[in-house]
Amino acid sequence: MSTPRFLTLPPGVNRTTVETSRGAFAALEALPGSGVTERYPALLVPGYTGSKEDFLAVLQTLAASGRRVLAIDLRGQYESDGPEDPSAYARAALGGDVAAIAATLGPDPVHLVGHSFGGLVVREAILSEEVRPASTTLMSSGPAGVTGQAAAKARALRDALPDLGMPAIWTISLEPEYLRRGVAPEVLAFLKARTLGNSETGLVRMAHEILTAPDRVDELAKHAEDTGLRTLVLYGEDDDVWDPRAQAAMAERLGAARVVIPSAAHSPAVEAPETTAGALLAFWAEAERNHRGS
Repeated sequence: MSTPRFLTLPPGVNRTTVETSRGAFAALEALPGSGVTERYPALLVPGYTGSKEDFLAVLQTLAASGRRVLAIDLRGQYESDGPEDPSAYARAALGGDVAAIAATLGPDPVHLVGHSFGGLVVREAILSEEVRPASTTLMSSGPAGVTGQAAAKARALRDALPDLGMPAIWTISLEPEYLRRGVAPEVLAFLKARTLGNSETGLVRMAHEILTAPDRVDELAKHAEDTGLRTLVLYGEDDDVWDPRAQAAMAERLGAARVVIPSAAHSPAVEAPETTAGALLAFWAEAERNHRGS
């Protein structure tokens, strides 16, 4: 999971709750210092075991460009409630939530950003045609389910949860690793709260979803061709969840723009926030010029 390097909310960033037709979702909302939003809004979707705080380091910079930016907890993640029904955490169901949240951001089309598993969820939202975004960014996400070591970790968590429960997994496995890495006490306290705040039902089902996601790249490419949707594939040069070569090949299949973030692994918004924010802003500006000119 991503480990934020700080937790203090930057100026212009506030905690909020987004009320939608599909329920309430916890969010971080960033607005320009002027309070004037002249550009299309953006919606940032976290990955498996992640949360809205994974985007904390980029929110102020993104909003300063003159837009409203919303980072959310998915259903059952951290501070967003979720039911005990496993089907609520399927990719398509979560995609429906993303579409409902996007609908609350006003009449303008929304820039969608999905990190890791969030990229698979955003893809479902777009292919359902419940949302017509201004652009989409797949950040450290892949064409299909995870494989290799990332898959082994997801399977291990999925299989251990029913017997052990998340509190025991935190104590036995996660906390010792964070302590070994020297994570600051306030960040450690947040990671514990987030870990224990997640719906265990949601974690089990989302593990299944990230392991079994089919390759829908060709469908997304066809949709983009038909609708003019502009796509960015952005990832760290040292990504250890989806192979960078697989992400590069996905970008080519999509006919998408591609940005590789130096000195970053699976969480560019945490590991290289200014570079990541700059890449997003440049892509969004180009997408808006094309969208308004169409």
